[in-house]
Amino acid sequence: MLNYKTLKKVLFLFQPETAHSLAEIGLRILPYFKFIYNYMVNRNFIINPKLKQEIYGINFPNPVGLAAGFDKNATMVKPMMALGFGYTEIGTMTPRPQPGNPKPRAFRFPEQNSIQNAMGFNNEGSATVLMNLKKVYPFSIPVGANIGKNKTTSEEFAIQDYKTLIRKFKDESDYLVINISSPNTPNLRDLQNEKFIKELFSMAKEMTTKPVFLKIAPDMEASTAIELCKTAVDAGAAGIIATNTTIDYSLVPNAKDFGGLSGACLTQKSYELFKEIAKELYGKTVLISVGGISNAEEAYKRLKAGASLIQVYTGLIFEGPSVVKEINEGILELMEKDGFNNISEVIGSDLK
Repeated sequence: MLNYKTLKKVLFLFQPETAHSLAEIGLRILPYFKFIYNYMVNRNFIINPKLKQEIYGINFPNPVGLAAGFDKNATMVKPMMALGFGYTEIGTMTPRPQPGNPKPRAFRFPEQNSIQNAMGFNNEGSATVLMNLKKVYPFSIPVGANIGKNKTTSEEFAIQDYKTLIRKFKDESDYLVINISSPNTPNLRDLQNEKFIKELFSMAKEMTTKPVFLKIAPDMEASTAIELCKTAVDAGAAGIIATNTTIDYSLVPNAKDFGGLSGACLTQKSYELFKEIAKELYGKTVLISVGGISNAEEAYKRLKAGASLIQVYTGLIFEGPSVVKEINEGILELMEKDGFNNISEVIGSDLK
C-alpha cells in the first residue's frame, strides 16, 4: 500500500480542488478492486462493541463520521467503510444544480494543518444526488443528508428549498441536517434566527419521523448560539451539530478575506462553543461535535464534553486514510485508562 506521506506530497502538488477530484476518482473505483477494498475495511474499520451506539433507532458502529462537504454528490458512500468511518454525511446539496463560487475557491495552509474554502454549495442538484444515493442506500453504515438552499433563492422563499429537499431525501437517508451556517452562500447565516428556525423545524417535524439536526456556525456569541439551539430543539430538532467553518480570519496568517476556515486552526474555537452549548443541552438532545478534530485525544475530549458523535473532514486530508482507525483505537485506549466499559459512559462524563 502506498504510504500516505508520499501520496500527500503528490496530491499537494495540485490545487486543492483538483486534488479532491483525484481523491474522489480513486475512492469511487476502490470498491471495484475487491481485494484492496476488503483489505482496507479489515484494516481500518474497527469493530468493537464498546464503541457501538443506537441513537434514534440508528446503529452507529463507531462514533467517527465524515463531515459534509467531502462527498457532495453521494458518489463516495461505499468507500467510507474502507476508511473506517462509522457513518457518513453527504452534501451539502441544493434543490437545483449549482456551480458554486468562482475558482480558485479552496486554499491550503499546511503549516497550520488548515484549509480555507469558499465552494458555495457546488453540487449536481438534488435529482442527481438522489439518483446516486438510491444506488447504495440503505448502506452498512448510517448515511446523513446535509441540505441547503440555492444561492438564487431569496430568504423569503428559503423555506421552500428546505421543504423540497426534506421531501426528496427523508426516505433515502438515516438522518437530515439543515445547513444554514455555511459562510459561502450570501445571507445564508441570516437564517440563523429564531423565527426561521421555528418555522423550519415545525415543518420538518410534520414531514418526517427521521431525525433532523441543525448545524450551526462557530462565530456567534455563545449565548446567542445556545438560544438558537434551544429554539431548534423546542421546535422539533433532533439535535445540534457544532460547528461549521469559521470566518475568523485572524486564526491563520495570510488567510483570504472570504470563505470559511477548517482544520487545526478551528479546534479551540469549535470546542469552546460546543462546550458552552453542551452545558445547556447535554441530556436534552443529541450533540455532534465537528471542527478541528484529527486525533483521539481531541475526539475523546469532545465526547467527554457531551458529544454522542464526532465528525472529521480536514483531518482526513492532512492525516490520511488511517486517521479514523487511529482515532477509534485511541478512544478505546483512553476508555480503558479511565475505566470506562462503554462509550455511553464517556459521553458527557465531564458534565456528570
